[in-house]
Amino acid sequence: MKMVFVVYSRAADYDVIKALKDAGITAYTKMERACGEGLETEPKLHTHTWPGENCVLFAAVGIEEYERLTGVIRELKARHPRAGLKAFVLPMEEII
Repeated sequence: MKMVFVVYSRAADYDVIKALKDAGITAYTKMERACGEGLETEPKLHTHTWPGENCVLFAAVGIEEYERLTGVIRELKARHPRAGLKAFVLPMEEII
């Protein structure tokens, strides 16, 4: 199993969640109002100087879901190049 940690602009939230559900990925945890800076987009620090915020999504997936999820993320990155969408993949030992 894998833990996929996804960060993206809140402006793309509807498209990200819809794409996940369309791909059959229905189990995830989402956190809103995440702030940060990346290398490809402007900072999103929820301030007057740097407005905007991110969403963070965690999905624990098996190999079949992992392949679908990473495919969806690649498609979303191509459609939303300014959304700062990044996915980080972590090994997952077990779910308790």
